[in-house]
Amino acid sequence: MHQFVSIAINGFMELARQPVILLLTAATSILIPFLASMPYFALGQDQRMVKDTVLAMTLLSGLFGAVLAASNTLAREIRSGTALAVLSKPVGRAKFLLARFVGVALILGVQITIATLASLLGSRLAYDAYGEADIRALFIHYACVGLGFLVAGFSNYFLRRTFVSDALAAICVLTLLGFIGLNFFDAEGKPQNFAEKIDWRMASAGMLILFAVWVIAAIALACSTRLEMIPTLAVCTLVFLLGLMSDYFFGGATKETHWWAALIHDVTPNWQRFWMADSLSDGARIPASYMGACAAYAATQIGAALCVGLALFEDRELS
Repeated sequence: MHQFVSIAINGFMELARQPVILLLTAATSILIPFLASMPYFALGQDQRMVKDTVLAMTLLSGLFGAVLAASNTLAREIRSGTALAVLSKPVGRAKFLLARFVGVALILGVQITIATLASLLGSRLAYDAYGEADIRALFIHYACVGLGFLVAGFSNYFLRRTFVSDALAAICVLTLLGFIGLNFFDAEGKPQNFAEKIDWRMASAGMLILFAVWVIAAIALACSTRLEMIPTLAVCTLVFLLGLMSDYFFGGATKETHWWAALIHDVTPNWQRFWMADSLSDGARIPASYMGACAAYAATQIGAALCVGLALFEDRELS
């Protein structure tokens, strides 16, 4: 167990030092509030457009993060010989693969959490044609992100610490503190009940997106046992598009009529299960029972993908 935890934490820290993870996290943290504070003039559908946009941005960044993290944590280590060095010790390939997935899942959890925090702020910033942008809240959020980079620059220059990982940690902490602080005040700076205009249903929607990102990360990790980053990205894109269209093409098939279509429909991850933007727009809440069912569905898909990845990894030549 100690070896498993050590490999997982080591994988998480290696990914936290990757500039692409910091870039994706910072970009979503900056773009989501900006997109939410823009005027859309959507004839009363501004809130809906904002929620669709910010959730789509969260999902897109998570998909890229999953593929890049999986490729960096496995394909690169196989190519550089790091995986061979670890497996030369009494560490099984199954333990190594599962620990690496846990490391990827943790860094993606950080990335999607920051994006979800920005989405919650976006639900406050959204306004219709008769409202005005909350510039104060937007400025505080951007100041927290900028201060995170300044803190990381200070620690890198004076303390000789790693800039990327310190920037990621500082942005996480400061944006959270800024979010908590600004929600005690309204757009005019007057005290209000905490988070009065925040749509907390966005947190549940963000959790479902995290489930989807974990599934695609498991698929990417399985592909990374044999493929490099670009082929892995191509395969994951194909699986993602196939999952989006599986209900349309194969949803009506039964095992008695088109068994192959029914098999494809059952095996392919159904990404529509994790997309709740339409339900949020209709004012519905996401029940805990549905969250649990999606968690179980995601765990099944993750387990299947990791089993395939382990089968591919077992006879992979690492020398």
